[in-house]
Amino acid sequence: MRRAQRSTLRANEDGSQTCETVAMTGGGQRFSRRDVVRWGMFGTGTASLAALVAACSSDGRGPAAGATAPPRSTATTTTSPGTAPATTLGTSTTAATTTTATTTTAATVPPPAIDPSLPWWLQGNFAPVSSEVESTTLAVRGAIPPELTGTYVRNGSNPMSGPSPHWFFGDGMVHGVRLERGRATWYRNRAVRTPLLEAGLGFGDGPPGGASNQSNVSLVWHGGRLLSSGEVGFPFELSPADLSTVGPHDFGGRLTSAFTAHPKIDPVTGRMHSFGYGFVPPYLTYHVTEADGTMIHTEPIELPNSTMIHDFAITATDAVFWDLPVVFDLDAAIRYLDDPSAGGFPFRWDPDVGARIGVMPLEGGASALRWYEIEPCYAFHGVNAFRRGDEVVIDVCRLSRMFAEGDLFGGEASLRRWTVDTAAGTVADEVITDVDSGDLPTRDPRVVGREHRYGYLVSTRDLPGTVDLGGLIKQDLRSGTREVWDPGPGGHSGEWLFVPGGDDPAEDAGWLFGFVHDDPTGRTDFAIVDATDVAAGPVARVELPQRVPFGFHATWIPG
Repeated sequence: MRRAQRSTLRANEDGSQTCETVAMTGGGQRFSRRDVVRWGMFGTGTASLAALVAACSSDGRGPAAGATAPPRSTATTTTSPGTAPATTLGTSTTAATTTTATTTTAATVPPPAIDPSLPWWLQGNFAPVSSEVESTTLAVRGAIPPELTGTYVRNGSNPMSGPSPHWFFGDGMVHGVRLERGRATWYRNRAVRTPLLEAGLGFGDGPPGGASNQSNVSLVWHGGRLLSSGEVGFPFELSPADLSTVGPHDFGGRLTSAFTAHPKIDPVTGRMHSFGYGFVPPYLTYHVTEADGTMIHTEPIELPNSTMIHDFAITATDAVFWDLPVVFDLDAAIRYLDDPSAGGFPFRWDPDVGARIGVMPLEGGASALRWYEIEPCYAFHGVNAFRRGDEVVIDVCRLSRMFAEGDLFGGEASLRRWTVDTAAGTVADEVITDVDSGDLPTRDPRVVGREHRYGYLVSTRDLPGTVDLGGLIKQDLRSGTREVWDPGPGGHSGEWLFVPGGDDPAEDAGWLFGFVHDDPTGRTDFAIVDATDVAAGPVARVELPQRVPFGFHATWIPG
């Protein structure tokens, strides 16, 4: 039987806390309310809840019990250079007509068969990979733009240390591709070596928070550091040279709460604005970090409930939060920790709690925060936000509900524009589109917090029993039109990261990066799309030496 460890916090007479660790068996340990509350105090959270949609299988089994952390050594592989020639690979509704340009680059194939006896996140291209691989000779189809020099890195959930009861709860693994003046010089993947992974533990085996988290959701390059982040706990610093783990990063001791997965970098000041949510007061904490990586401000924000706040937005003068009715459920958390294989989640949909948007000064000042009520809904991700006089405008990927009883993937999806009139105290809720509205949005980083025209999203398709990610959407938020690249029914992408192409300030003067998986061949490519001509598809595809499972969020390290 796999041996695990359980850690709890003991209060000392001087007011400090001591973490006590004892061995326990993987299946026989029960958890109390005190454990859960202690865990919340330790790290202000329990779960990596950061994906596009959520679904729980009745079978929560992951890799076989007894799986251990992978060795530190890596395998180096070489692929043929290849000689393929370059190829071009109150709610209101907007009146604008949406036009869609679509190209298909793969032959029509039947959808993959879904095995109902296995969780969807452990089959197909959701299934984890077990090897850390390096390749320095990569075949390229098409032509990599010579202006691109830097490293693309994407994070995701990849269970390597034991059972994984959900897609959200695997160990962090990053996949990176290095570009240098028209060449792809390396690919490598590395597990984020957290204490849980190093100890051969999985989610629920120890108190989440602080350094004890799976760091499996996102990445940010700021202040000369590459940081991976999960939903709870501290981020981990990674080496940009080889993606190895340096260790947990607490900003010189200034970070004492969680660092949730979606910080925002102001393109004018270079400051990073971030937050963390928790299960015990303070339920929300706001942080400001200088461009050099020094955290200069942190303050709690009072909330009446512990709610899942996965993302937020900034404008040039405001921090914007959405406090929505996905509520931490203590009883469900205890049941989940006691028996993860039974399904369920430590959050539940409770529309009676209400929903609201909060606007506060960007540099801090929670006492000045004002809340504006909206209809109950949920949003994992925002596209962007900006201020226009007395109005704060926020574009979000909205779900009509999330984690409601009986729902497999949540409610109806739409791309919405919330316009908060801070003078009148009202919110206008505009439907931009509710037809393949997309999610996992990105934008030109030069317009974060400023008025924007475009959002870049991954499309989704209906396939019973799983999440079916499709191609690339370029949404014009002024005209209401869109361009779409469709990789075909056997092709799947994920988040598309926008990287500016040079000095041209146009929002689509740049490139979109993402991994594209092909079901018929089982191959994953790193794809580069010209953002001015999305429908034409990739201008270059870098063939990778192994399959890259579907994941979450990425960053670009220039230079």
